[in-house]
Amino acid sequence: MFPEKNHFLNFENTEIAFRDQSNASLRQAYQLFKLMNNKTLVRTGKQLVNFAMAIRFPVKDILRKTIYRHFVGGMSIEDCSRTIARLAKRNVFSILDYAQEGEETEAAFDTTCREIIRTIEFARDNPAVPFSVFKITGVARFDLLAKVSSGNALTDAEAAEYRQVEERVDAIFRRGYELDVPVMIDAEETWIQPVLDEMVMRLMAQYNKRKAIVQNTYQMYRHDSVERIKQHHRMALEGGFRFGLKIVRGAYMEKERARALEKGYPSPIQPDKEATDRDFDDIIRYFMDHLESINFMVATHNEASSRLLASLIDAHGVPRNHPGIYFSQLYGMSDHITYNLAEQGYNVAKYVPYGEVKTMMPYLFRRAEENSSVKGQSSRELKMIRTEMKRRRN
Repeated sequence: MFPEKNHFLNFENTEIAFRDQSNASLRQAYQLFKLMNNKTLVRTGKQLVNFAMAIRFPVKDILRKTIYRHFVGGMSIEDCSRTIARLAKRNVFSILDYAQEGEETEAAFDTTCREIIRTIEFARDNPAVPFSVFKITGVARFDLLAKVSSGNALTDAEAAEYRQVEERVDAIFRRGYELDVPVMIDAEETWIQPVLDEMVMRLMAQYNKRKAIVQNTYQMYRHDSVERIKQHHRMALEGGFRFGLKIVRGAYMEKERARALEKGYPSPIQPDKEATDRDFDDIIRYFMDHLESINFMVATHNEASSRLLASLIDAHGVPRNHPGIYFSQLYGMSDHITYNLAEQGYNVAKYVPYGEVKTMMPYLFRRAEENSSVKGQSSRELKMIRTEMKRRRN
């Protein structure tokens, strides 16, 4: 049994966490998280912003200078270069995330596909950007994915549409293979995940013979995730290809429970947070025990899980910058985890979303809602900022 206590990590070190932020930017971040700590304000704010945009009220400049600036890297790949360089100076990697959502046309899906490929080409030439990432719902219609996942027969038009989806996804991963850039695909709701899993495992078999180019994502708040991961790992071992993946706690819990109740099937969600935490940490131990055949990223804002992985890396005697192990947090959140890990030499990356202000609104609303609903998230950010402001005054 390996020890799981890391004596070098101090996530309370706010000087390291906020070293790059001025006093003014710290105060602004404090006010932002204070607002997001209030569910009613978040809900009201979302409605007001949507209304303002609908009537073309000039609200974009206000958003750009506040929530957008805090959580978004820039409006374009090129616009993110300054953010990427700033993170790289602190030994933090960047993962560009084109956060286009809610489109339904083939033309929009093709445009998004081309933009994702541009992020791969950018990553090829920038060592500070080790991965590319995308959502399948950025290149495919949600209802079509749900119909394919359910096993229902497609019309001829739908079958042709789905072939286009497969061609887009293959084009993205093929470009990653050609340029030697790993590409992660985000997890989705359970009722469209089956088609995603099938497609990704098939493309892993094609492109991961030498390196984990194709990488899946697993939401550990699903009670079946540990077994799915182990099953997919067995498929990789039997097929002679490398298994690549990212784990997250998850993003669709309330929607999943509501749909299960409405449709009358058992909820796919863990019974409680403790079960999610247990499975999350158990699968980290599994990864470390199978490092010879798995490349993985642990994307978490949880200090205990981050400390566990850091301790296991040291206990197993592998380099802290092992190329097959990454930590990750969202840009604008949990800097106390990101920068303290980077300071100790671990591979850690920020997910850096980019896009126009209007395009980014669904993403930003999710960040605000997450901070107001995830237990203690905004309170934790506020506590860290308060501690650093006090330290600077003294």
